[in-house]
Amino acid sequence: MAAGRDSKRTEALATELSGARAWIGDLATSEDCDRLIADCVKAFGGLDVLVNNAGIYLPSKTEETTDAIWDETIATNLSVPFFLCRAALPHLRKSRGAIVNIASNWGLHGGPHAVAYCASKGGLVLMTKALTMDHAAEGIRVNAVCPGDVATPMLFRDADARGLDRETVLRESAATTRSGRVTTPEEVAGLVAYLASNEAAQVNGAAILMDGGSAAG
Repeated sequence: MAAGRDSKRTEALATELSGARAWIGDLATSEDCDRLIADCVKAFGGLDVLVNNAGIYLPSKTEETTDAIWDETIATNLSVPFFLCRAALPHLRKSRGAIVNIASNWGLHGGPHAVAYCASKGGLVLMTKALTMDHAAEGIRVNAVCPGDVATPMLFRDADARGLDRETVLRESAATTRSGRVTTPEEVAGLVAYLASNEAAQVNGAAILMDGGSAAG
């Protein structure tokens, strides 16, 4: 099940994922999250993997961070993943399934103009570890992927907000990595697929950095 607010993008994603179905909705409340999980279980007869991939970044320094920016960032990046994990756990317990949370390198160390974003992604990393402590013995695995900049619409929206063309932002981002380039969505998806698979049976509670070596030293 591919879930999202944007019907066109969500339906296109579901088409790319063979056998997937689109679920259009706004996961603004725990009730909506419960409904998504219930609809997925009804459609497919169970649940094996939950990937929490939705996220927003609204750049602002601390004193520029309004209540609205803080609340929306924490709600989208931390509260929604929690609600979905909570709703999914009874079904993942049956399937001995997996959760993969898409966090960020800024959930492991700070970043500029990102106090709300860093707080939300840091919370997601520690929530991942706490879920592992509570549920590993039940056969449920919970891991986090912590990418640096990825060539996604979120990065390009930031470019637009800063009045920069996208190629400039890609060059700036690439210059901060040891690899000299920005991570691709396909590379992140490959790591997610591994963490969701039985090959990663002993990987649990991990927060895997995927930043092209930026934090190596």
